Amino acid sequence: MRKKKAKVFAKKGKTLRQVGALPYRIGPDGDIEVMLVTSRRKGRFILPKGWKMKGKTKPAAAAQEATEEAGVIGAPPESSVGRYRYQKRLGSVKAAIFVTIFPICVQRQLSKWPEQRERKRVWVKPSKAVTLIDEPGLAGLVADARCDGFRLGGAATNGTGEGKRASRA
Repeated sequence: MRKKKAKVFAKKGKTLRQVGALPYRIGPDGDIEVMLVTSRRKGRFILPKGWKMKGKTKPAAAAQEATEEAGVIGAPPESSVGRYRYQKRLGSVKAAIFVTIFPICVQRQLSKWPEQRERKRVWVKPSKAVTLIDEPGLAGLVADARCDGFRLGGAATNGTGEGKRASRA
């Protein structure tokens, strides 16, 4: 969906939907790590996300967003880890957008990718990711996400901010 079309939908009060990716890997210490990217304008930490693409399934569109925005390649499962809601300004209209997130087990990290000059990327433990993400709904989703049978957030929801190994669900 193009920004112009999204504005029209938002003005009519229609629900806008995006897809996103939760790139993850097993780090050198055996713990799960997730990749965050910065937003283009404000530099806030987010997950790669974008509008659903014509002719692609939601998981395939999420995988493409991960490649374009974060420079990672992996195959997502058909099922999502959840969704969250955020507010986006589309010109003079403020729109509520629901984002469905698909986990991406990273198989390859590219040294060059399409949005490399516009974004930074960082690998962090999920408990750290929760503290870096400003969007409460997204932080909660990362804290509660389960990928490959592992609960990513572990300690993030206990309020201590201390990390611990990802636990099998």
